[in-house]
Amino acid sequence: MNDVPTIDTCRLLLCPPQEAEHQPLAVFLGGERSEFIGGPESLWTAWRDCMANIGHWHLHGFGLWTIKLKSNQQAIGRTGILNPSMWREPELGWHLFDGHEGHGYAYEATLAARTHAYDQLKLAPLASYIESQNSRSIALAERLGAKFEADTTLMGQPVQLYRHPKPEGARMSDVTNTPAQNCRNTDVIPTAVFSQKESFDD
Repeated sequence: MNDVPTIDTCRLLLCPPQEAEHQPLAVFLGGERSEFIGGPESLWTAWRDCMANIGHWHLHGFGLWTIKLKSNQQAIGRTGILNPSMWREPELGWHLFDGHEGHGYAYEATLAARTHAYDQLKLAPLASYIESQNSRSIALAERLGAKFEADTTLMGQPVQLYRHPKPEGARMSDVTNTPAQNCRNTDVIPTAVFSQKESFDD
């Protein structure tokens, strides 16, 4: 997918999605930590999710990046913008695969994705729809500067709408193109997972 930009941050690369990456996604979707995104799910669902994301990029010019560690190119999660036809507006979402919580990766990657959405795609202040029980996603959304806006529903499920800061209040110069030894500590918030129950069966 040559039309998908790769984003470089302190410790991470946000990379174009590839079909081969459905394997680590299947492990995540098959486990208990996928409960807030409709899991646990099957290997077939993971492949379908992966392919739908690739199609989303082609249709909309944005979607979910694969988050990879610079140190070893390991895929550790996904972050980006989703806007299925049943959504009211584009949503900023994220999740990390098992074993990569607690290092600030979700914060670093999602901040980069949001900045790209504002600077390059000129999207309006983004939303994140988060179930009230998903305390880790709420904590990360708040750390990103998002504020609770309303109780609402998404695909028939009760969720809370968090509104992200306007572009002028959402910069990320502290995590991009910076030598690893000078990166700010982003280890406070553990992993967050996608906020909605259904997103490409994710």
